[in-house]
Amino acid sequence: MGFNVAIDGPAGAGKSTIAKRLAKELGFIYVDTGAMYRGIALHMIRKGIDGHDEKVVSEEVKNADVTIAYEDGVQKVLLNGEDVSGLIRTEEVSVMASTTSAYAPVRQKLLDLQRDLAKNNDVIMDGRDIGTTILPNADVKVYLTASVETRADRRYKEYLEKGEQADLKEIEEDIRLRDHQDMTREISPLKKAEDATEVDSSHMSIDEVVATIKDLCEQKR
Repeated sequence: MGFNVAIDGPAGAGKSTIAKRLAKELGFIYVDTGAMYRGIALHMIRKGIDGHDEKVVSEEVKNADVTIAYEDGVQKVLLNGEDVSGLIRTEEVSVMASTTSAYAPVRQKLLDLQRDLAKNNDVIMDGRDIGTTILPNADVKVYLTASVETRADRRYKEYLEKGEQADLKEIEEDIRLRDHQDMTREISPLKKAEDATEVDSSHMSIDEVVATIKDLCEQKR
């Protein structure tokens, strides 16, 4: 059995950044579940499908094969065999993923792969319902959060660093909408697991957050 670390939290809280660092330092496999859902979302966008049409999305997901591969220790997200790691971080894909990930057929599509990885390996997995649904028996559960303003500012700076135009207020509104969608969806809504430790990163550095979660892991091992 693998040692499992589940990191949940709202969009922009830094889950992926922290999980990647932790995985590298602990020698674990990092499973970016959000990236897998983004792969499904990109497929829907390419097919011109309305993400709010649950029936069509539920049917089309059968044609979307999303897997994770590792090359020199770096995770790659493959959509029908194509490496789409660099194509799934746009706001359009993010919004589509928030909508389509709420549908049962989409979640079931990816659930088995995620659990198999966790069963056979030491993994760190981040997402919206890892500790509550996907890995309810995870050894360590963390609910990583930050204020809307902090998360929006981080996302805004990421766009600027990439040389992309961005509107801070628009990003804030998108994050508030995303939070509402994630927390109120019928299937596996975003919520803190009863046995999770909440870590608010609003005024913490990446190093401080990583050290905090590493301490939690050491206490459980």
